[in-house]
Parts: sequence; C-alpha cells; structure tokens
Amino acid sequence: MTRRLTLATAAGLLTLSPAAAQTSPGAMPPSPAQVFGPLYHAVEMRRIFPDSKTFADAVPKRPAAAILAAYRACRCDDDAALRRFVAAHFALAPDAAPRPQEKLPLVDHIDRLWPQLTRTSMTVPPGASALPLPRPYVVPGGRFREMYYWDSWFTMLGLQASRQQRLVEDMIVDFGSLIDRYGHIPNGTRSYYLSRSQPPFFYLIAAMSRDPATLATRTRQLRAEHDWWMRGSQDLAPGGEQARVVRLADGTLLNRYWDDRDDPRDESYREDAELAAATPGRDPRQLYRDLRAAAESGWDFSSRWLGDRRTLATIRTTRLLPVDLNSLMVGMERALADQYRKLGDAATADAFARQAETRATAIRRLMWNGRFFADYDLDAKAVSDQPTAAMTVPLFAGIATPDQARATAAALAPLIGEGGVRTTLIASGQQWDDPNGWAPLQWTAITGLRRYGLAAPAARIKAAWLATVAREYAASGKLLEKYDVTERKPGGGGEYPTQDGFGWTNGVTRALLAER
Repeated sequence: MTRRLTLATAAGLLTLSPAAAQTSPGAMPPSPAQVFGPLYHAVEMRRIFPDSKTFADAVPKRPAAAILAAYRACRCDDDAALRRFVAAHFALAPDAAPRPQEKLPLVDHIDRLWPQLTRTSMTVPPGASALPLPRPYVVPGGRFREMYYWDSWFTMLGLQASRQQRLVEDMIVDFGSLIDRYGHIPNGTRSYYLSRSQPPFFYLIAAMSRDPATLATRTRQLRAEHDWWMRGSQDLAPGGEQARVVRLADGTLLNRYWDDRDDPRDESYREDAELAAATPGRDPRQLYRDLRAAAESGWDFSSRWLGDRRTLATIRTTRLLPVDLNSLMVGMERALADQYRKLGDAATADAFARQAETRATAIRRLMWNGRFFADYDLDAKAVSDQPTAAMTVPLFAGIATPDQARATAAALAPLIGEGGVRTTLIASGQQWDDPNGWAPLQWTAITGLRRYGLAAPAARIKAAWLATVAREYAASGKLLEKYDVTERKPGGGGEYPTQDGFGWTNGVTRALLAER
C-alpha cells in the first residue's frame, strides 16, 4: 500500500486520502490474476462464470493469503466444489444495467439515466480490484461497472448538455487523481487495467472545466500524461522501439498502442488463454501483448489490427502506428502549448507547439495513402489501404489539409450506412467491424467534417445515427453500447453480449439532440 492510500481499519475499507492529488506516482496494486494465481486460473479456465470479467471484479471476503491457504486445502477438483469455494470466499459485484423506467421522450430518458449510472467510490474493500476515486463519476453500464477513460469524454458531452457541470468537474478531478497516483490514466478504474491506458482524451476532458483556478493543476497532470505516453523516447535511436514510442529510420517519432503486461487479460482470461493454445507456432507472450494493445486502442477487436483482416490469432496491433492515436497526441501537444502560454511559460509553450507541428506533418506525410488517412505499418513500411472510421480523427484534430479533408469525406461515403458510420467494411465477426457503428466514431466523424465545412455528410451521419438510436429506444426502451448501422438494430459480435446503459451512447446522443 502506498502512502496515498490508508486502511480505514474500523470500516475495513481502502480509502483515498485528500492528499492523493499532491503525491508522486507510486507502485501499482497487483491484479486479481497476479494475486490469486492458480485459483484465478482454475476459476476462469473451468468457466465457473460465463463472463471472465465477473471473477475479476469479485471482492475477496478474507485476506488473499488466507483464501489461497484454504484453496490449497480444498478438494475443488469438480466444478460444483469450486463454485462453493468461490461463493464462500468472494462477493460478486452487481451489474450496472439501468433500472427499467417509464417511457419518456429520449432527452428526458437520458437525463434520468445519469443518476442511475453515477457512482461514488472514495472507499473500496481491501483486496478488491476497484480503484478508489475522490469524486462521483459515471459508468458506462452493464458489465462495465467502473469509470473508463475514453468512454468518459463522450459521456461528459452529454452531461454538459444535461447541465450536469458539477459532475463534469468531479470527473475531471477523478481523472487527475489517477494521473497523480499512477502516472497515467488507466483503461478503467480496476487494478487489472493499470498496465495500459486508452485513447488520450484527457486534454479534451480537462478543457471541459469552467474553473480557471485549476488550470495549473490540469496542465501539470496533462504534462505527466504526455510524459507517460512518450516514456523511453528521449534516448531512442533511429529505427528503435520502446513501449509506446517508435522512432523511424528517418528520425520521425510517433506513438503506438501497447500494454506493459504480456499475459492473459484478467477480464478476458479464458478467451486469451484459449486463443493462445489454439495458435501453435506463435509466441503466446507476443499474442497477449497484441491483444492487450488492441484493448488500449479501445477498438477491441477489429480487422484493423489483424494480419489477415479476419482472424484474431493474426493480431499485430503493436506493429502499427495508429492514425487516431497520433492525431490525439497532436491535440494533446497543442493543448499543452496553449495552456503553458496562458500560464506565462512561453519557452515550454513553443517547445510543445513545435512537437505538435512536427507530428502533424508526419501524419500528413506517412499516414495519408492518397485517398484517406490510415495506420502506418512498421513491417511493410507503408500506410494501410484499409478504410476505417479512424480516417476522420485527423479531421477531428484539425491536422488534415482542406484537400485531404475533402478526399476523406469521399472515402468515408461507403462507410456511411442507413444508421450511421460503420467502423470498417469488413464483416469479421469482431465488434469493431462491419456492420457495427459506435457513438464515439459518429462524433469524431460529424465534428471532423464540420471543422472543414463539410456540412452535408456530417448532417447525414447525425440524422442516421439519431434515427438508429431512436428506433431501438422505441422498440426496447434502451440505449445500447453499439448498433448494427446497416439494419438499424442492436450490434453484435465480440467477446460479450451488447450492453445496455450506455454511457457514451447517452452522451453523444444527448449532445447531438441539444443542437436542435
């Protein structure tokens, strides 16, 4: 336990101290798989729970050492005995699906969902995988019962439209506290997510604050996040790679998705282990790293990351320099330049402005294939020819030239279905592929196109997306994680069923409806 977390012995809870935001990053708490080892492996591989995430989120009723001692003495060879053991020693976390409510107009329904999806966790039980947070926050819903990184910015768009600025400010503080404790914002607020992050939207999250007195704090935290993403770059020679940074042979420095661990993900342990067992001839550690890196991308999973664009066993996320990640890094560097200028530090502001422009120039040069923006393949030493909705992020970040923006709009047209923007044109069975559309990609497409005066395709996407959400809401009374935007129905594919809630769908839909 680090000095930022204190054990409240009377309550038996792990408590976030008020001084948490003033300390330097400390040790990462271990994940459940790391703590419980053979027990965790047995529970997951014997499918005691249909969803691997269930046990990852379970709360131990006793200290880990006592549970492991009991497990060594347990005759848990059959599944019924193992289930009894788990029930005796762990409490399962409740699902975060919203409660049914009376049918209301869509705007009113979303406004009433926010309290149902709001959580407070200043204290967490000892041994739990949950990470404490100092302020209230909104969860996505369903199996996602913790705060997630990039989800939250899209959720917060809706909170602002719903006049929930206090909750927005609270979540900004929460994200800052994660950077102060761990040096970065994890994928989600669980110990098993600490080895990776997600698309870096904190520069936009922090910019939602309306409290000018916090500018210096937010700038310090954003600088720490940038340092984390760029860790290892300072002494990286041309042609070198280090975690999330890659320096090309010509000296160009860019980022990729990564994960600091190379074992099965706690929340998808069985799925990862079974895939590795079924993929002879491939180093399982590299397979796990690429699966985890795709989880950091938020696009878990997509043909975008697959060597053959069809089969998960061919995943190679770490061999690609993603166009969306690097576009967001430009946004971060520009934000740092602007914030340091406001704070009166012109030298640092100029340095970040130069970094941003150097990166933006590299994106226009290396990630433009003549028709649209795409990822750069480190092994092929060439830009991808696969069209995906990620092509809109350079427009969203203001990196594209006017000609590139117009060409991107033309290239995006085949991805626009009756219900919104499809993620890709490949139906691989993965959830970030055809025919699925996701709220964050609708927003980046709409706002990116508008930024370049391309109002017609932006309006088409907006109308199509809102019609899809409204149609499903009329049918089921729910807002979903993803939609089939070809047939305008619930989305499918991937590792788990489509979830109800749902944070970023609520946020993007509410923000778009507020424009009317």
